[in-house]
Amino acid sequence: MKYPLGKKPNNKKEKIVNYSNRGMDLESDINITNEYYRSIEKAFIYKKPTPIQVVKVDYSKSKKITEAYFKESSTTDYNGIYKGKYIDFEAKVTNTLSFPLKNIKNHQITHLIKIKENGGISFIIVRFEKKQENYLLETEKLEQILNDDIKTIKLDFFKNNGYLIPIKYKERIDYLEIIDKLYGDIL
Repeated sequence: MKYPLGKKPNNKKEKIVNYSNRGMDLESDINITNEYYRSIEKAFIYKKPTPIQVVKVDYSKSKKITEAYFKESSTTDYNGIYKGKYIDFEAKVTNTLSFPLKNIKNHQITHLIKIKENGGISFIIVRFEKKQENYLLETEKLEQILNDDIKTIKLDFFKNNGYLIPIKYKERIDYLEIIDKLYGDIL
């Protein structure tokens, strides 16, 4: 068969990398867990909406927002109450065997520290996609490693200083089991 320009067509499909939904599986698992906690009245923890400023709305057919901007930087992903204690945390995903610190913003770290300093319980949950492992890392441990002026936190640090959260059925990411172990004396 003769091809234009004497070349065979390139049938290789170019891999398109899309990061827009990275973390959605972890977020979904946490949302399912939180729903379960609420259904059994164990804890009331919710996903925080990102504040937006609506600029334009199309009222012609249905009230559809056509233009909006982030009003301010959001703080962390989740907050709520458990056994009378305020809980606040950020959930992140990494596709490598380390967690790049650029994935968590300075204002989020500052927020987590302020929650801890004011008697709340704060932490991050990081999913290592390659291993399908989830770790809870207390804000105090995060602060310690930030003082080392590094760019990434290795998986080994999470294994040695964090807490593995096994994936379960009803409470997919049962982080409260770890909170009970860490803070049982004050809960």
